Amino acid sequence: MTRMLSEIFGAEEHLLRQGLQRLERASGYNSADVRLTADMLQAAQRKLTELGLDAHDTTGPELYGVLRERLLADDRQLVEALSRMAGSDQVVDAIAYALKVADIERSTFALKQTTAKSLLKKQVPKQTMRHLGYRSVDSMLKHESVAALLAAAWLLESVTWRRLFYDGYKRLKSSDFEAREVAVITPNNERWQKLADILTNARKHTVVALKEYGAIVLLPQPTTVPPAVMTTTLMLALHSMNELRAASTLLKLCQVKANFGAIVQDVVADEQKLSTDLLDQQVPWQIIQRYYARFQDAFRAEVLEPHIQASDLSWHSIEDVLASIEPSMGFWRGTDHLAIVRNGQPVSFNVIDVALATCNQLPYEHRIVHYLQHSLWNELLLKYLKHDSVEQVVLGQLESELATEPALI
Repeated sequence: MTRMLSEIFGAEEHLLRQGLQRLERASGYNSADVRLTADMLQAAQRKLTELGLDAHDTTGPELYGVLRERLLADDRQLVEALSRMAGSDQVVDAIAYALKVADIERSTFALKQTTAKSLLKKQVPKQTMRHLGYRSVDSMLKHESVAALLAAAWLLESVTWRRLFYDGYKRLKSSDFEAREVAVITPNNERWQKLADILTNARKHTVVALKEYGAIVLLPQPTTVPPAVMTTTLMLALHSMNELRAASTLLKLCQVKANFGAIVQDVVADEQKLSTDLLDQQVPWQIIQRYYARFQDAFRAEVLEPHIQASDLSWHSIEDVLASIEPSMGFWRGTDHLAIVRNGQPVSFNVIDVALATCNQLPYEHRIVHYLQHSLWNELLLKYLKHDSVEQVVLGQLESELATEPALI
C-alpha cells in the first residue's frame, strides 16, 4: 500500500494492508494501488488548479475552506435550478421531483405493503404512535404511509423494539415481496414537522432509506434550515437510491434460498457481504453490483440468471446526476475517491464529505473523510477485480454461496 493510501485510510490501514497484499499476489503484482495513487495525485492537481489554488503550497485548512465555499456557491445554483424545474422552493418537494425525473434505474424487489402492515400490527411501534398522536395502530395505518411509519419507528423506537420487529423478518418468504419502483415518500403535516424537528436535532439527517421496502422517506426539513441543505439532502437520497438498488438485486438473486428471511434480516441490519479467501475481510455485495455496472461485458449469466438480468446491476454516479441538473456541479465529477494529504492527514474532495461538513458547519479539525475512504477502498477492489485471476476467485465464491438448497414451496 502506498504511503498516500496508508495516510488516507488512517486507523483502518492495518486492517486493509494484508488484504491488499493478497490481491497483489492474485493479480500477478499488478500494482493497481501505485497506479491509482498516481492518478489521484494528477486529478487532485487539476482540481486545485480549477479552484485557483497552487498545487504545491495549498495547506489543508485552505483547501477545506475553498471546497466549502465552492459547495455553497454550487448549492445556490442547484436550489435555483431545482426550484425552477419543480415549480416549488420547498426543499423536500424539489428533491422528490429530482429523484423522480433523474435518469436512473428505479425498479426494486420490495416487501409488499400488506406484509409490512401485518408486521407493524404484530409489533406495534408505540413511540411512533404517541408522537404522531394516534390511539390505535389501525387508525395510524389507515392515515399514514407504511414507509413513513417504518422510517419513524426505526428512528424512534427502542433497541429492544427494533430487535423484536426485525426478528419477524426471519419468517419472510420471497412471496412476501414484489417488483415495483422505488417509492419516494414525503410526509409533511404538522405532526411530522414536529417529529422531524426532534429527529433531526438528535440524528442530524432527514433521509431514511428502507432497503427491504424499496422506499426513501424524506422527512420535513428542520425549522432552522442549515447551509447547503438542498445539495446535502439530495446527495444522501441519491446515495440511498444506489444502496436500495443493490439490496434489491441481492434479494432477487437469493429469493429461492431456504434462508431467504435471514438474508432479508442481514440486508436490513448491515451491508450484505461475500466471503472470499483473497481478503481478511468480506467483500461487500455493492462491489459486485458496481463491478457489473461498470464492466457490463463481464456479466455471468450462468451464475446470476434467471433471477436477475444485466439491467438489474446498475449504479449511478451521484456527481453526474447533480451535473445534469446544474452544470456547475460538474466540478465534483470524479472526486468521490479524491483527496490530498497534508501533514499525514487527508483532506477529502468527496462531495458528500464536503456537503456534510458544510451543512453541519464543522471546523477543519472535525472534517469528514468517511465517504472518501469508503469510495477509495471500493475503487481499489474494482481495479483488482478487473484481473481474470481475481475475478474468477471472487465470483467463483459467489457461485458457491448461491448454490445452496432452495426454499421449499
